[in-house]
Amino acid sequence: MATLDQYREIVQKLLQDYAAFSRNDQEVETELIFDTTRDHYQLVHIGWQGERRIYGCILHLNIKDGKIWLQHNGTENDIAAELVEMGIPKSDIVIGFHSPFKRQFTEYAVN
Repeated sequence: MATLDQYREIVQKLLQDYAAFSRNDQEVETELIFDTTRDHYQLVHIGWQGERRIYGCILHLNIKDGKIWLQHNGTENDIAAELVEMGIPKSDIVIGFHSPFKRQFTEYAVN
């Protein structure tokens, strides 16, 4: 099993990679939010597009009880599979946006 520090590094790298390819212009910023004390990690867009306010969470992950919880995936990619490719075992990934009942039918951890 990987250490908590390794999981933090992997989650941060994943979000940094997505931020590098995310929209970034003068009016809409891409922000990385890393709370390494409480293990909350997000990638968000924030700003203005003309008269329209832009704010949206693209990715949100937590580390709880030694497992990575995928709380929100606003991409078209399989983030859980990417975490596996980065060395996280499926047994340490929880698809948090699935109901607890539905999680038992995935290849990933229930909680």
